[in-house]
Amino acid sequence: DNPNSDILTVEEVAYLLKIPRSSVYKLAQEGKIPAQKVGRHWRFYRPTLLKWIAGQANFESKPSNPEKLDFS
Repeated sequence: DNPNSDILTVEEVAYLLKIPRSSVYKLAQEGKIPAQKVGRHWRFYRPTLLKWIAGQANFESKPSNPEKLDFS
């Protein structure tokens, strides 16, 4: 709950982008937004996300293998 944290939740990203949470989930699942799945939760790194928004980050990845990235 630190407003200065570089790690963002789906809710915080939805607020930042002014889009529904469901759209954030969809973009993350499709690999269209820079995100990392930690267990069952999506997390976003603020500096990378801001570069992506500004068009400075060339990001497009395939959906990742959840078994490889599941830290739960």
